[in-house]
Amino acid sequence: MTQGDGVTGGAAGGEARPRPPGALPVDDEHAPLYSVGQVAAMLRLRQAFLRRLDEYEVVRPSRTGGGQRRYSRVEISRVRYVVELVDEGMTLTAIRRVLELERRVQEMEARLREADARHARDRRRIHELESALRGGRPRPPGPYR
Repeated sequence: MTQGDGVTGGAAGGEARPRPPGALPVDDEHAPLYSVGQVAAMLRLRQAFLRRLDEYEVVRPSRTGGGQRRYSRVEISRVRYVVELVDEGMTLTAIRRVLELERRVQEMEARLREADARHARDRRRIHELESALRGGRPRPPGPYR
């Protein structure tokens, strides 16, 4: 996102991200393009419901310099998900907690993938070093470490 576009990043959806050179805002699923009225019309919701989602910090859209809410496609998808949870009887407080826990699970999964990749690199390096110590001879039979 460029500095002069007058939109600040939302808290729950992550910070605004820079666009690659030549990319249009409509190409960026994180670009805050849609007003409360547009999102309400798209999803057949009341604008007050969208404002309540912001109040309860369930979906926090970006704001223009004048304070108007602007939603990205990612945030619109999140609103759809929230509507499903509300329809199942969940409160906004509970939904906020669910979303926070889902975010934390995603972070932990990413950390686990990174640790798995480091572990695989370390195992390869150990194998290379053991092979070099044996002068390139194959490893003797026995349990793997």
